[in-house]
Amino acid sequence: MATKKRANGDVKLREQAEFRYQLRRFLSFSESAAERCGVPAQQYQLLQVVGAAPMGESASITYVAERMLLRHHSAVELVDRAQRADLVRRVADPEDHRRSLVELTPRGAGVLRDLLAEHIDELQRLGPELVRALQRLADVRDALKGDGESR
Repeated sequence: MATKKRANGDVKLREQAEFRYQLRRFLSFSESAAERCGVPAQQYQLLQVVGAAPMGESASITYVAERMLLRHHSAVELVDRAQRADLVRRVADPEDHRRSLVELTPRGAGVLRDLLAEHIDELQRLGPELVRALQRLADVRDALKGDGESR
């Protein structure tokens, strides 16, 4: 029993490590692509969050912090840096003047458009391996649940 549990743990570890490797490959590409465009990776992530805000809405600082898993003050600092780089601008919320909303500048929209195209190309290249790694991890989980092992 202990040998089977160890073997199951080894398989789970290998599959999780492979999945994390595939994620890191894509994230490494993303960071390099952003830097080639002269934008720090975190500012590119900010552009994505602001650009992908729900239709007809602007991104608040709170929304940015939530989507980027940052503390509020860290999101404020990030927006400040991106604003100095002319990637985003702050505007007063017309419904609540205490809130700032974040919008893309024309430069930020152009950078986002260029990087989005590169990222889609890279996902077409790396995507199948990433999906296979995730599927193998799910298959291991499902197989172990069938054996009565929950973790």
